[in-house]
Amino acid sequence: MRILHTMLRVGDLDRSLSFYTEVLGMRLLRRQDYPEGRFTLAFVGYGDEDGNTVLELTHNWDTPAYELGNAYGHIALAVPDAAAACHEIRTRGGKVVREAGPMKHGNTVIAFVEDPDGYKIELIERA
Repeated sequence: MRILHTMLRVGDLDRSLSFYTEVLGMRLLRRQDYPEGRFTLAFVGYGDEDGNTVLELTHNWDTPAYELGNAYGHIALAVPDAAAACHEIRTRGGKVVREAGPMKHGNTVIAFVEDPDGYKIELIERA
């Protein structure tokens, strides 16, 4: 078994696709409209779905926004240099909500950014 994808509901698909592809550097892997159900699924990631875990962005056409639940945590991405990643994300228009630095009660360097819908993405420094 392996994890295939994580699904996020997004209010504005084009805005979210811009963030995940242009700001975080993922690729749009596939996109499918379901007119009868009034929704679109878009899959993004850093590699193909056969060997990588990806994100499924679900856009329900009649729902412009969602409230984030308090059980959701974050998506984690490995980066070689968290401070440099924050700088690059900021220059691409992304929102850094916690600058790079050691995690509380540990020494792993982390940072957090936020997508257009308010979902948190943790950047974990891995050499």
